[in-house]
Amino acid sequence: MTHALFPHSEVRLRAVLAYAVGLGIALLGIVNSMPSFGPIPRLGPFGYEYMHPLMLGLACLAVVGRQTLLKTPDGAGPVWRLAGGLLDVGVLVALIVALHDYYVTMERLKGGLFFFDAAHAWTALAGVAALLLICLRQWGLALTAVAGVALLYFYTGHHWPGLFRMAPIDVIEGTADTLWYNSTNGVLGSLLAIVINTILPFILLGALLEGSGAGGSLIKVSLHAFRRARGGPAHAAILSSGLFGSVSGSAVANVVGTGVITIPMIQRRGFSPAFAGGVEATASSGGQIMPPIMGAAALVMADFIGISYLTIIVAALIPALFYYGSLFAAVVYEARRLGIESRPVDLDPADRPERQDFINLIMVAVPLTVVVVALIAGFSPAGAGILALFSVVPLSLVLNPEIRRSPLTLVRSLANGGNSFATLLIAVGVVGIIVAVLSSTGLPIKFAQVIGASTGGSLLVSLLLAMMAALVLGMGMPTLPAYLTIILIMGPAMLRLGLEPLVAHMFVFYFGVASAITPPVAVAAFAAASISQASPLKTALEATRIGLVIFLLPFTFAFYPELLLVPEAGGSGAWYDMASILLRLSLAVLLIASGLACHDRCRLSLIEAALRVGVAIAMLVTFPLVHWPAFFLGVALLVVHRQTSLKKGALA
Repeated sequence: MTHALFPHSEVRLRAVLAYAVGLGIALLGIVNSMPSFGPIPRLGPFGYEYMHPLMLGLACLAVVGRQTLLKTPDGAGPVWRLAGGLLDVGVLVALIVALHDYYVTMERLKGGLFFFDAAHAWTALAGVAALLLICLRQWGLALTAVAGVALLYFYTGHHWPGLFRMAPIDVIEGTADTLWYNSTNGVLGSLLAIVINTILPFILLGALLEGSGAGGSLIKVSLHAFRRARGGPAHAAILSSGLFGSVSGSAVANVVGTGVITIPMIQRRGFSPAFAGGVEATASSGGQIMPPIMGAAALVMADFIGISYLTIIVAALIPALFYYGSLFAAVVYEARRLGIESRPVDLDPADRPERQDFINLIMVAVPLTVVVVALIAGFSPAGAGILALFSVVPLSLVLNPEIRRSPLTLVRSLANGGNSFATLLIAVGVVGIIVAVLSSTGLPIKFAQVIGASTGGSLLVSLLLAMMAALVLGMGMPTLPAYLTIILIMGPAMLRLGLEPLVAHMFVFYFGVASAITPPVAVAAFAAASISQASPLKTALEATRIGLVIFLLPFTFAFYPELLLVPEAGGSGAWYDMASILLRLSLAVLLIASGLACHDRCRLSLIEAALRVGVAIAMLVTFPLVHWPAFFLGVALLVVHRQTSLKKGALA
């Protein structure tokens, strides 16, 4: 199709441009984030006044270089191609002028008093408009529309009713200072700094691991490890997608990367196409909550709250293990329901692990270990990511003969990582618009006051509102923008009701991740459906059923913060409180998984299934007079069901 739209030379030129810009982003990011090594001085981080516009400009160039902004119809002629080229050039020129003016203006601001004029306002609007057009092409309507509504509110808020009414703004000063020429908020503000200085090394690490062969080997070894299990390749998909998703940090990219192998094998095992896609979508999405890396949002969270990234990793561990445990349980009960027996999987020769695949796993284990050790040793998250990145290069050259024969594979991987980062940076720049508007209008504080009054101080009601808002705002958006948008709106209300900042941020983060599998716009499930050839909506519903525990866990650690292990969560610290919630949550996960599958050792009626789910939820209520009777009732349900199934087996 691409060759039908563009002459061959143009296709090649775009590919070369994207490769060169992606590699430039990667190398610049490495130098910017590299820690000092002994006598070797540290060069970065570079000044925001030129680093931020340079990186955003390169990111937009990378995206526009890969695909024209004007979607051309099939069979389009040279007029369409010319129109698309002119639009690309016009948008990039407007953006470059605005970025250059940002650098010039920020340098002048350092010199003392400075007043914005109409030219600055128009330049800011040109830069914002260009960025929104690029975002619309890359990320679609959802994120662009939210930013558009924020801009509409910014300029017309004094006409809005009630809670949303705000004082009129000075259009020139407000546009220039709020949206563009600001080192804290706006498109080129502190959010962009966090992503450039902290997240880029981890995106490059994920790209290198994939390019070095470690990602493919991880899938093969996982398939081999679970070849005799009931779920077989479904269990392998959960393990491999969870581990690799922690590094890649992108649900959709992980679905596409691992799902092409795992989803067809899950279907061949006897599971339905929708279930196969649902398993891959839930496992890939959950990689963002799985330590030790957890993707971009967790790194931003650490900077946002002002606590160490190592604290975030420790806090995320137990909930992540429960989530993946629930996925394993869901596969087991589904396999029982379908009558799938434990038997060896007949792997295709291409999917059978060889000696080299087991060796390649060292390239996964060592970088992850380096990250944890470096954080404990006191390195910054960016420094830990760079050290892990540097460990992959010699390991892949020593351990993988394919890389030794073609070392340029690593260079291509860095370029791919730079291009992946470019798409994320555009999303973060657009989120900067939303952040700037919310900050300048004070809407989150007003919203917190209204929620506090309308919920009567009920933490549960406030959390339910935050959940619904996060799921709605997260539809079709990457996890990071979804998390940032909702924590800015709902965060003050949650903090007013007594939640610690870490708990509030983790709560919103979980639902930002969950939005990728939640209908009607479940981007991870839709990506999986394109591979399994199942109905996208049915796949999303299956993913929601399989991964339902991800919706329950945030409420659990909000009311039982000791699950997050760290003092910053505000838990009691008593061992018996921890033992109590671990015991009850473990049983609750089993009851929910079996209830939603309507099967345990034998078929469950709808009443039995609903009773299991209801009892599981009651087990997590904070009142002992409720949760302990529910716990013993749950145990009784399992015992009675086991005895009944044994009798049925004996009679059969």
